[in-house]
Amino acid sequence: MASDSLPEKKRISESTIHRLSLYYRALSVLEKEGFETVSSKGLAKREKLTPAQVRKDLSFFGSFGTRGLGYPVVELREKISQILGIDRSWRVALVGVGNIGSALVSYKEFQKQGFKIVKLFDNDQRKIGSNHKGIVVSDIKNLANELELDNIEMVVVAVPATVAQYVVDDIVKAGIKAILNFAPVNLKVPDDVFLRNENMSMELEYLSFALVNDHIPKRVR
Repeated sequence: MASDSLPEKKRISESTIHRLSLYYRALSVLEKEGFETVSSKGLAKREKLTPAQVRKDLSFFGSFGTRGLGYPVVELREKISQILGIDRSWRVALVGVGNIGSALVSYKEFQKQGFKIVKLFDNDQRKIGSNHKGIVVSDIKNLANELELDNIEMVVVAVPATVAQYVVDDIVKAGIKAILNFAPVNLKVPDDVFLRNENMSMELEYLSFALVNDHIPKRVR
């Protein structure tokens, strides 16, 4: 989706985008708690950041709030949702209906945020054609064609590492530009394809390192 909400084309760091997601969630909580405005100091305190960092992050996308009065909570939350592209619905496909894939289909927060899983794919003949959480599982052999026919915009990959690259190659052939990968392997995609890797084993290894070494790293966002 074109970033119409940006005043001009700018290169935004991953850490800034990550913090925008944090601000969005904090503002959602503030709205539920009945707050009408919040200062950069108040927003920063909730996320263990500095007010200067909050102001700098938001300044990339325009001018918000009034000096001395803070940011209007609802207005800022809605603006950030537009910037993140979650003010609309995205058609998502998931490849691999195993333990991880099945759990992801059941994760209700995806749909709340506008990410609607509408297609499922697997190579297990026992699953193909079955109804899983209200979605019929399709044969992975037809992956590229069906992704195109159903106007899929994002794909989540939850397959074994040994076949992940073949699956991603088919996804790229279908013209998909956004892929979230759960397979524990480095994948190759063209420069114009956005690939994000979620490696849970590495995250657990990070936690085990911290426990074994009694190490609390400096928080960087």
